[in-house]
Amino acid sequence: MSVTHSFRFRDPQYPLEERVESLLSSLTLEEKLSLCAGAGFWKTKAVPRLGIKAFRLTDGPRGIGFHSTGKRCTAFPSGIAQAATWDIALMARLGEALGKECRSTGGRTLLGPAINITRTPLCGRTFEYLSEDPHLNSRLVVPLVRGIQRQGVAACIKHFAVNNQESNRVRVSAEVSERALQEIYLPAFRAAVKEADAWAVMAAYNGINGTPACENDDLLKRRLRDEWGFRGFVVSDWFAARFTSSTEACVRGGLSLEMPGKGARYTPKKLREGLAELRFTEADIDANLSGLLRAMILTGHLDSNSTQGQRNTAEHRALALEVAVSSATLLKNEGDMLPLVCSRTAKIALLGPRLNRRNCLPLWGGSAGVWSPNEITPLKGMREENKGRFTFVSDPVEADAVVLFLGLSHRPGLDSEVKDRASLELPWGQDDLVRKTLAANPNTIVVLTTGSPVAMPWADDVPAILQSWYAGMEGGRAIARLLFGDSNPSGKLPVTFPRSLDDISAHSSPRTFPGSRKKVHYEEELMVGYRDFDKRGIEPLYPFGHGLSYTHFAYDDMEYVVDHTTSDSVVVITMILINEGDVEGTEVVQLYVVDCQAGSDRPDQSLRAFIKVSLDAGARQALRFTLSRDDFAYFCQEANCWRVREGDYEIRLGSSSRDIRLRDTVHIRG
Repeated sequence: MSVTHSFRFRDPQYPLEERVESLLSSLTLEEKLSLCAGAGFWKTKAVPRLGIKAFRLTDGPRGIGFHSTGKRCTAFPSGIAQAATWDIALMARLGEALGKECRSTGGRTLLGPAINITRTPLCGRTFEYLSEDPHLNSRLVVPLVRGIQRQGVAACIKHFAVNNQESNRVRVSAEVSERALQEIYLPAFRAAVKEADAWAVMAAYNGINGTPACENDDLLKRRLRDEWGFRGFVVSDWFAARFTSSTEACVRGGLSLEMPGKGARYTPKKLREGLAELRFTEADIDANLSGLLRAMILTGHLDSNSTQGQRNTAEHRALALEVAVSSATLLKNEGDMLPLVCSRTAKIALLGPRLNRRNCLPLWGGSAGVWSPNEITPLKGMREENKGRFTFVSDPVEADAVVLFLGLSHRPGLDSEVKDRASLELPWGQDDLVRKTLAANPNTIVVLTTGSPVAMPWADDVPAILQSWYAGMEGGRAIARLLFGDSNPSGKLPVTFPRSLDDISAHSSPRTFPGSRKKVHYEEELMVGYRDFDKRGIEPLYPFGHGLSYTHFAYDDMEYVVDHTTSDSVVVITMILINEGDVEGTEVVQLYVVDCQAGSDRPDQSLRAFIKVSLDAGARQALRFTLSRDDFAYFCQEANCWRVREGDYEIRLGSSSRDIRLRDTVHIRG
């Protein structure tokens, strides 16, 4: 068969599924088998007979990894920082920029977003994931996926599923109930598929209830394809298929593409043997492969004139700065220590181990590492943004204020892939450094560069704490603008900051984390993050949703209307938000639902909606929230379905999960 444009799969005038079927039928069996495993680390095999080039995949969630492309790219803030923005529109723009950067490197699949639930702050990839809350995860992943795919790049949501630890990650099985899967660990994946039509999914290293993810037909076929309507391809996490039981289990389980290289399960020899011995059929291969071919068509991979994308542009750098500013979370500001004002703070001492450290380096943190062309460290940012306002000194005794830059790094065993953290404590004697600095100057401000919660035994003693996360290549500039008052903090915590590990049910016993070599038991069920703290009445160090501003917001005039005229009852809640301060600011109004009839096995409250809004000083704005019956539903494990319990529900509006400003009770029909 000659290579001509008469092939229907090359003609965009034909419907997408017709083109997929045309391409599938044009492939020989050997060509199909060759596409089931990669060619090297970052691409599939080419099909020269049909003029199909190798299809490239790239890392990752905060920018394009140098290790997967050999190119330096824009380093955006990490996943948890992205979630700290609570900004749906900003995530759509970030997704578009990630898609453009991916295309500029020749990539057609971006391995991200990473949307696993933060079950424990010690997980080495907490910095890479978004949140502990399934609703926040879901609302942020949809615009990210849509933005990426609008640029002709397949978004590969990962790691499917229940991938919440790095310890023993390739052998451990997460033992988790059906209702915890339905309510906590799967909603963001479901939203990315059903609402954003994600074109790719990465199967995780771990097992789920005894079956490795890469051969788990319950996940990859029954839920993903049959229930959610997924039409894309499933790729293994790198080398994950090695830890499955067999080639036929992966084929029948729904794995489309084994990566990297020649593969362990999907070698041509093993695939041919499986077919010959009737352990699976060519129809099984076709079903798995069709999603990969679909992605090739959707991304324009078969087109000679497809767009090339952009990277390291001024617009992307400005976006990186905007996300960094929007994500920074002001945890404490006693006595209005911040922002720094030159009339009362002429001399500033800049100290600490994270003052002049880079975080955007190749493989720094694992597959999420991005090597940017340059990086603004906190020291460089403070100097460039100072503009003659302050004098920097090295001795805290001489200073009017001290800014102490502390945190973690992307080294294994801290915020990094492969190895979990051993404790909540800051390393390298940083707690002692805080105490020593406070003794020299009580006006000490702590800026934390971490991608996960840390213990702060000194939190009551320092007047101000700014959580800057891993803020990307413009992080230092963002920090400076926030400290100097050129920008107003608006980030909110996407995870709960505990006082100690004893406060977290996932750390209640060796069975629950990190578990034995074979199993980890999710005995906390639905009580993850703030749900756990609420249920057990524990005061966190800083609660989920917390984040201060340089202004103050008042909440007023809450009203609601319930529409029972349709089977899908709708509740509309309105309120007035008022900026009572003298500077412009941004607030995230959070809506939590409480089932007043819930038993002891249900969370006290669950996030169901949020709105981020900016207001000028003295301004007010009416806000409107709409809840459907789904927002009042729970998963009934006995009946294996979602239900709505008739009765009273409390609607809470607040600035955090522990700062509820308005509340009222509605009655919902069952």
